[in-house]
Amino acid sequence: MIFTGPRPPVDVPGTSFTSFVLRAAERYAGETAAVDVAGGHEQTYGELVSAVRRAAGGLRAHGFRKGDVLAMLAPNLPEYPIAFHAAATAGGAVMMLNPLDTTDDLATHLNDAGARFLLTVPSEAGKAKELTARTKVEEVFVFGAADGLTPFSSLLDGAGAGAMAEVPVDPAEDVVAILHSSGSTGHPKGVLLTHRNMVANVLQTSLVAPLAEGEKVLAVPPFHHAFGLIMVMNASLLQGATLVTMPRFDPEAYLKAIQDHRITRLYVVPTIAVLLAKSPLVDKYDLSSVRSIVSGGAALDPEIARLCRERIGCQIGQGYGLTEALVSFMQLDNPVSPASVGHNTPNIECKIIDVRTGEELGPNQDGEILIRGPHVMKGYLNAEEATRKVIEPDGFLHTGDLGHVSDDGELFIVDRIKELIKYKGQQVSPVELEAVLLLHPKVADAAVVGVPDEEASEVPKGFVVAKEPATAEELMAFVAERVAPYKKIRRIEFIDEIPRTPVGKIERRSLKERAHAAR
Repeated sequence: MIFTGPRPPVDVPGTSFTSFVLRAAERYAGETAAVDVAGGHEQTYGELVSAVRRAAGGLRAHGFRKGDVLAMLAPNLPEYPIAFHAAATAGGAVMMLNPLDTTDDLATHLNDAGARFLLTVPSEAGKAKELTARTKVEEVFVFGAADGLTPFSSLLDGAGAGAMAEVPVDPAEDVVAILHSSGSTGHPKGVLLTHRNMVANVLQTSLVAPLAEGEKVLAVPPFHHAFGLIMVMNASLLQGATLVTMPRFDPEAYLKAIQDHRITRLYVVPTIAVLLAKSPLVDKYDLSSVRSIVSGGAALDPEIARLCRERIGCQIGQGYGLTEALVSFMQLDNPVSPASVGHNTPNIECKIIDVRTGEELGPNQDGEILIRGPHVMKGYLNAEEATRKVIEPDGFLHTGDLGHVSDDGELFIVDRIKELIKYKGQQVSPVELEAVLLLHPKVADAAVVGVPDEEASEVPKGFVVAKEPATAEELMAFVAERVAPYKKIRRIEFIDEIPRTPVGKIERRSLKERAHAAR
């Protein structure tokens, strides 16, 4: 049985992503498109469009051609949309990199994509220079200035800069963005999103979580994440809102930004929702400008949503999607049940299948959630087999999530079949952490699962079979030295044996139950 939402289907324009997002920029030419939270740098929509075209010309003067990849290693800045859409205008793709990832991870991503250019910030200059020695990157650009790196500003004003015309693209085939996801299992893979995928996604977002004229969005979810790139950055620009960018999250700075900039729309991960619902810091600031909050990245506790709604006095809802297919469901306006993630967004079909047999299920029956629509990724980078496993011949995408659709069409997420851990909205692969644990000479066997945490949604917990006496602290420190900060194992429990299925797979569900019982 295929489930569809209450909203009618819409036409997805057959155009490039940049021309779609900036199609109304002329109408908003004098309005602020993006401003740094400190107020030191801002640009109007008219300036944004001009800068995009000049930067595209600058990239072309440096040899950037259709199909090339520009990698971005930077926090949220007002210039981020300029760089993204300049590369897209020049016919290339942009690969968003997480600044928290290790140099090894970043080098792997750059080599997989064959990226020729890298754009970063001064604080990452040392890492960027190291990466050029380990990858095919030919030139590194920098927002601001750093020794040995090419200033991004030179692309706007240097030789070759000019109002470059858009390079023609095939919206259904040409990739414009490469993000990273671990999919259902394993190590991170590049997710290939075409112009059509991205157009469909920002269109769906604007329809189910619309912004009124003159709204201000606090851009905290990182632009290197699908949530930040699509829902926050590009859907906001499509609707003429003002982006107030924050390069990093700090509770007091966040609340002060809402007050000082009179923010109207917040996009949050559940960790921030907990802050808004419970922190005494909130009472020190005036948040009366906030009209609505959209939560994403992980499931939002209905009680936290209620507390936010009552304390802030605004709408709050959550969306459901994944890097491979963002914004597939959304509940923002009067859901039947606050525990649901809402109804299908326009043009989205969903079906629930039995995990063992693959049989299609009806309402109120738990099974794996499959999604089909124009926003579903083209595939994984250099991973045809993984792509075939996750996308069926009829176009349905396996989400790896377990849930059901109620009689009134709302989707309820019950659990994750896939093994990803969501730490503060970041994706953490337990397989990767297990591999690191097994490198320790005192570890005979290991498994990692996500366990609930009020502040972080989930934290990685390791279960270890030791060869000889060891402490949790030394093992956690060993892992911390080898992975990005958000991937660190936060808890360790020593056990006699890792539970496994007859074919050798770790029985993560039983470990989660053990962790729950221990709490």
